[in-house]
This record gives sequence, structure tokens and C-alpha cells, in this order.
Amino acid sequence: MTETAESTVTRNEDKSRYELHLGDVLAGFTEFHPDSKNRLVFDKTEIDHAFAGRGLGKTLASEALADVARRGDVVVPVCSFIVKYLKENEVAGLVVDWRDDNAAQDAATPGESPA
Repeated sequence: MTETAESTVTRNEDKSRYELHLGDVLAGFTEFHPDSKNRLVFDKTEIDHAFAGRGLGKTLASEALADVARRGDVVVPVCSFIVKYLKENEVAGLVVDWRDDNAAQDAATPGESPA
């Protein structure tokens, strides 16, 4: 695999996950499932060890969460990687339901109160 392979993130409905491909190779994924309120619970993110250290997890999270925002779905972050990403990055239009009120407080920007 060359370093110049283009990365793409796609939603795989059959497997309930977003997949990150480098060329035609699956490099990682983040899994979700709808809960009883039809929110998307993100509970697992995995990048293949062969692709570690390249920032691909951030690319995957960014593209997946942007797509969720465009679709108008609500995210419940459970996966520690997705929680960390959302605490450090704003995703335009994304509605997040934090499971833990402390996590919501930590994610709020100064002067902004959690919902």
C-alpha cells in the first residue's frame, strides 16, 4: 500500500458502521447502533494497527460525525475515542446527547451550558 492512497469514509448500513478505506483497503471503522429513542450510539472505533499513527482515526470521526449531522441524527458517544474527539472538536450542526452530565459539562465551551 502506498502512502498516497486516497482515504474515503462511507456509511455501511448493513454493518451499522462508518468505514475508512485507503484505496480499496479497509483501514478502520466506527460502529453505531440506534437506541430506543432512535439516537445513534457510537460504541466502538477501530483503526487497523498497520495504519496507526497517521491521524486516520480523526479523519474517520470527522467524516462520520459530519455525515450524521447532515442526516439530522442525534449522537450518543460511548466509545472513548468518539467522546475525546467531540470534546476537542466542534462538528457543525451535530446534536450530541451525553450519557453522563459531567461529560456534557466538560464538553461545553466557556460561556456555553450543556443542553
